[in-house]
Amino acid sequence: MARTTLTRTVLAAVSAASLFALGACSSDAGTEAAGGGETAAADDGVITLGFSQVGAESGWRAANTKSIQDTLTAENGFDLKFSDAQQKQENQIQAIRSYITQGVDVIAFSPVVETGWDAVLQEAKAAGIPVILTDRAVDSSDETLYESFIGSDFVKEGEMAGEWVAEQYDGEGYKAVELQGTTGAAPAIDRKEGFASAIEGTDIELIDSQTGNFTRAEGKTVMEGFLNAHDDIDLVFAHNDDMGLGAIEAIEAAGLTPGEDIKIVTIDAVKDGMQALADGKINYIVECNPLLGPDLADIAKKVLAGEEVEKRIVVKDEAFDQAAAKEALPTREY
Repeated sequence: MARTTLTRTVLAAVSAASLFALGACSSDAGTEAAGGGETAAADDGVITLGFSQVGAESGWRAANTKSIQDTLTAENGFDLKFSDAQQKQENQIQAIRSYITQGVDVIAFSPVVETGWDAVLQEAKAAGIPVILTDRAVDSSDETLYESFIGSDFVKEGEMAGEWVAEQYDGEGYKAVELQGTTGAAPAIDRKEGFASAIEGTDIELIDSQTGNFTRAEGKTVMEGFLNAHDDIDLVFAHNDDMGLGAIEAIEAAGLTPGEDIKIVTIDAVKDGMQALADGKINYIVECNPLLGPDLADIAKKVLAGEEVEKRIVVKDEAFDQAAAKEALPTREY
């Protein structure tokens, strides 16, 4: 597993009144997965943090949630209030407003989509509650609405996937299809942009592109549609491992061999994806590191202490071919 040792350099923390929006809640905005205690335990030194998660759509998301829940514990000085948005923005907004009402110390979230957050983030800012973004960004012209954004460079991930594809297959006239992530989500937008940029100028042609919502089931369904519509598919680019694994099921059901008859390139590098890569069913995976809990805890403590934090903290991602996957799997943390 490759992680960056994140250096927190400059970038004056926005005033304590400056906050930001957070993410992922379920239809029950008050659902708590950890913690308990007081709503805003400032006097006893405990940090009450409300976290809204996108959902549980993938192995990556499960690893991300586990990292947050394993880190933001009572032993580490946190009272975590956790909610699952089930991939619905309205659930996240409801959860954030619930956290504001409860008077938590910090709000953090991974936004389902990029847009539509300004109003609720303004409410958090008016309440004096700082907001931290994890994994995904928001599209807002007002950067005072959040303190910091911790996550991968999704454009770079798409570029890394596309660069490998171009290096391996340019000149062979490959026809490619794309399994996109959730429409409007930052990783879906950015990975598509990065991949398209990397294969520009090659003879690799993207003949179809549809969303599979980052899930294995929808990845399989969309891939079945691709196979019915096209008889000349050479390569699949999936925005995450789960959709790639769904594509494998569809390809095998069609009597074809994944990794051979149709090449597969994905992003995430969770264990199931890495195993498929080691088995030769996936050809290349770009990593997206989900273990953001320690960095979230560190930034939350610094923000509340009035310390300077970076506005953008980028997690370094690696990439794996079959040999690298076999080497990494025995000690893989996710």
